[in-house]
Amino acid sequence: MSLPIVYHPDYVAPLPEGHRFPMAKFQLLYERLLADGVADVSQFHRPERSPQEWLELVHTPEYVQAYCDGTLDAKAQRRIGLPWSAALVNRTCVAVGGSVLTARLALQHGLACNTAGGTHHAFPSYGSGFCIFNDLAIAARVLQQLELVQTVLIVDLDVHQGDGTALIFQDDPSVFTFSMHCDVNFPGTKQRSDLDVPLPEGLEDDVYLQTLADYLPMVLDKVKPDLVLYDAGVDPHMGDRLGKLCLSDTGLFRREMQVLGTCVAQGYPIACLIGGGYADDMQALVYRHSLLHRAASDIDRQYRL
Repeated sequence: MSLPIVYHPDYVAPLPEGHRFPMAKFQLLYERLLADGVADVSQFHRPERSPQEWLELVHTPEYVQAYCDGTLDAKAQRRIGLPWSAALVNRTCVAVGGSVLTARLALQHGLACNTAGGTHHAFPSYGSGFCIFNDLAIAARVLQQLELVQTVLIVDLDVHQGDGTALIFQDDPSVFTFSMHCDVNFPGTKQRSDLDVPLPEGLEDDVYLQTLADYLPMVLDKVKPDLVLYDAGVDPHMGDRLGKLCLSDTGLFRREMQVLGTCVAQGYPIACLIGGGYADDMQALVYRHSLLHRAASDIDRQYRL
């Protein structure tokens, strides 16, 4: 089987014109992967909408119900940063289902990629920073409940700290959270991951990649996870509107090859989620996200998974 990739047309939901969240990127990424020959249609898997029980493995029933019903108060809505709609509820639940499916495919194949996911700012009782439900945490919990995994490692290389994920698992030794992020960036109040690596503004490719090399093998050796969930945010890029780091396209590709190659070479299944990325040039942004899938395709061929 070739590299499994997860996508659903419902990964896109309407937003008001001019909204700064780049919702169109999910469909454009799917189209780009096909157009550039990175993947063919046979590699794509379509997820089902996550049931409410999955969401409540991480989030409070009151929050889940209020969001799904559209009765969340205005302040909570503003904290999320996305205007409520029934279409967005469906989009959110389908995307969570996509991350769970990606994790299951990674266990079967050794490596799998979503074309969405990485909503690491969602907390048990509220959403934040464009994140409504925490798909990383839900995927970990669902697979544990199904007794498919016991120990999970979350590698979060989005430019922003995975604060929601850190808090969710702060007292849970079965899920290890590793976040390497820009120190002076959102969120203003950081949570405590199992391993936080705060980075200075303006960091470029070589120092970033060396820092990652200093930590990732050590973490894998310590945790020995049954599954790695990888949040591959491209907002560390020099052209990102919300980033403050200075990685190039080449640096991002090297990062993906480094993470995926290190995990696969040591036999750790890895499920990849695209994470954050914000730019006025939508095509450039979509290309940055596609670097994950390009690297995964290379690793898949190299190791003949």
